[in-house]
Amino acid sequence: MAVLNLRPLIGGRILRGSQPFGMDATATSVFLDHHGIQAVVDLRSGYERAISPWHLENHEVDLVENPLDPRLASAGLDAIHTAEDLAELYLGWVRARPDWVADSLRPVTQGKRTLIHCSLGKDRTGVVSAVALLASDTAHRDIVADYAASTEALPAMLQTMAAAWRLAIPEVPEDAFSPSLMLLQSPGAAMEYFLEGFTREFGSATGFLRDAGLSAAELDSLRGV
Repeated sequence: MAVLNLRPLIGGRILRGSQPFGMDATATSVFLDHHGIQAVVDLRSGYERAISPWHLENHEVDLVENPLDPRLASAGLDAIHTAEDLAELYLGWVRARPDWVADSLRPVTQGKRTLIHCSLGKDRTGVVSAVALLASDTAHRDIVADYAASTEALPAMLQTMAAAWRLAIPEVPEDAFSPSLMLLQSPGAAMEYFLEGFTREFGSATGFLRDAGLSAAELDSLRGV
């Protein structure tokens, strides 16, 4: 298996992707070496990591476990029916946990080629990636396009994830990973709404990250200055 939904950001200093699907220690080492990854920022909860863990034995890489459990960070996951609902979920995360975003990007500011991932690599990863891209002066249309690029990978990932979760938790219902659920989709409109709301509430991404704890030097490093 592999890390899916994988693509580089800001000159390749960030890779964004999914969890490691079915990778043993050998496959993990090959993957990390092939991509030159020096740090892994795992945004999943401990519950999620237990189902699909990293196997990093005898491999020198910084593993940063920086969880945000969407079940605990929002009480309304079942009420997400539109792209705007999805964007509001994302905005709730950055309102509640600006430190979570800043801490996720800190290995990048230290000059480490960093893989940032959650489970599917679209929501939590998408939020952190969007803020990083905003701070790097990426145009909104390009941030939207990067977010929406997850759509192509979703069917295969959902099928693979469903198999893993049902094996670990047999009581998971059949429709829990249905692509018809807005929560499991990646529409460009959701990121458009998020960017509009983020800019309205926080102004610049650099100001947001500075207030969240990144220094001026770290922000320059993030931007490649």
